[in-house]
Amino acid sequence: MHKRRKGLRLPVVIAAGVLAAGGLAATVQFSASADPQTDSASRQQEFASAAEEFHVPVSVLLGLAYQESAWDTHGGHHSTSGGFGPMHLTDVTPAMMAAGDAGGAGRDDLASMASNPALHTLQTAAKLIGESPDTLRKDSAANIRGGAALLASYQKTVAGSTTADADKWYGAVARYSQSTHRQGAVSFADRVFNTVRKGASHTTQDGQRLHLSASPSVDPTETQVDRLHLKNSANADIECPPAVQCTFVPGSPAGVQVSNRPANGIRIDTIVIHDLESTYDAGVNGLASPTNPAATHYVMRSSDGAVTQMVPTTNIAFHAGNYSTNMHSIGIEHEGYAAQGATWYTEAQYEATATLVKYLAARFDIPLDRQHVIGHDNVPGPADKYVSGMHWDPGNGWDWGHFMGLLGHGYSGVHSTPTVGSVVTIDPGFAGNVQTVRVCPGDDPSDSSSTACADKQQESNFVYLRKAPDAGAPLFGDQSIHGQGDGTNRINDWGSTAQSGQQFVVADVQGEWTAIWFSGAKVWFHNPDGKNAKITYGVKTIRPSGSASVAVYGQSYPDAAEYPAGLSPSTQSALSMYSVPAGQAYVATQAPALTDDYFKSSGTVVFGKKKMYTIQYNHRVGLVYENGVTATPVTRHWENRGN
Repeated sequence: MHKRRKGLRLPVVIAAGVLAAGGLAATVQFSASADPQTDSASRQQEFASAAEEFHVPVSVLLGLAYQESAWDTHGGHHSTSGGFGPMHLTDVTPAMMAAGDAGGAGRDDLASMASNPALHTLQTAAKLIGESPDTLRKDSAANIRGGAALLASYQKTVAGSTTADADKWYGAVARYSQSTHRQGAVSFADRVFNTVRKGASHTTQDGQRLHLSASPSVDPTETQVDRLHLKNSANADIECPPAVQCTFVPGSPAGVQVSNRPANGIRIDTIVIHDLESTYDAGVNGLASPTNPAATHYVMRSSDGAVTQMVPTTNIAFHAGNYSTNMHSIGIEHEGYAAQGATWYTEAQYEATATLVKYLAARFDIPLDRQHVIGHDNVPGPADKYVSGMHWDPGNGWDWGHFMGLLGHGYSGVHSTPTVGSVVTIDPGFAGNVQTVRVCPGDDPSDSSSTACADKQQESNFVYLRKAPDAGAPLFGDQSIHGQGDGTNRINDWGSTAQSGQQFVVADVQGEWTAIWFSGAKVWFHNPDGKNAKITYGVKTIRPSGSASVAVYGQSYPDAAEYPAGLSPSTQSALSMYSVPAGQAYVATQAPALTDDYFKSSGTVVFGKKKMYTIQYNHRVGLVYENGVTATPVTRHWENRGN
């Protein structure tokens, strides 16, 4: 789903939201053209040579590659949607499905998830030109030759033979999209031929300068798409409230598992708020690409709150990076860039999203609290090696307090100095909560000009967490990112922040500072007179039943013995860097839920006998088994007695 991963310059890579495959808009153009006297002419020549070899109009080949990759090679690495090289030839592996938006770590069906032919165009292209797949992954010339050969093979199927007439390649280009839906194939072909008509120039990330001259007279034969015999999704049922402007565009089938939620017993109890890390049109187009092993249920436009539904809510979309979360959630993407703070999140977008979320919550009985209406940055990692790379969108600029108020579930409680053992809801406000964050090159995919990190002050939805009650004390560092080291104020360093609406148990109070139990540690935030948190009731505190620590998990699968014969059990392990030590307590807002699993091949849902609580563990939620903890309700009476 994500074309670019944005790194925290530590031992890990942390990703923001979606930069969808195929989502590089042709409106982003540069005036530079290839200079035959410099090395930067080489890729331009590679396109020309491949076009000549396989009898493809060079304008069509360049226009298609521009839409797929903006002519970039990704440095020989695959994009996060599994595409290699300028032609974005895909070769998605089970390991990619484990680490990507599917979050399929521990599942035995990863090979099946990755088996969709649309995810392996690189293998087909390699056979067509007699090269090894590895050569097409690493060598731009071979990659372009493979893409040209693949396109030419589609042309022969659609039209019978290749031709120098660009107008006659519409059907082949539509086929190259790999879409099985007419609407998706036509959308892709239209974008390619719009680029051919307008022309484009671009300097790639590795310094190659390429140019496509405008061909305004090109008039493609659009009726060729009829020969592909694609499905028509025009009459798809749209699941939107009447108050929002909603259309339907089918999302990538490679990122969807057909299901029958909740009728088949799979509960829908979570809504995940994302941002695209792209514009609206680019995001929708990329998420519709069948070569994208990710999907989402809805996409929200910034300017007016218009909605595109892409996946029926009955189906499981790969959007959260955690299969258990995907099973039980609905994903909502938003036009915007996390590093740009609140810039893109308009009132129209907030209100339209709130209307949609209230509609979905009413349909599926989804709790409207911050353990069930969460950001992508609040989703737990499914296994140890994936925690540090979990996404951090929609970022510090999403006004959670305002949004929860629009849902009719503003934070209850009072701003007052808390007492040890009470529960607080983080509530620093937004407009007046200006924090200093460090933004580095790569944090914002829309800004290719940045060459150095810079501190910026932005309205923010969080409070910083420190290791001691002092403004000069080191920031807390999440164990998965920093080990035992200190945190940073890097905008994507989610581990050192507690976010608006999250609830924690108070561990200590010293002057203007409040300590909370967080990620197995006691951490401090500045809270003079309770300014940044509300004392809260109506929840449960979860603590170990005995003297031993309780393990924290990122998934909720049944035990192996609970699977019927013939179904391979999914496996899960505790997140080894996390635990709930004896003496600490964390907040749960809802009753524990049964462990469960789903098998797309047979439509089987498996339920375990054990239950797990979802707790607010750190910046992200976590899961603990019910049988290892004691749950204590926090009521107004208890709170008053504690004061």
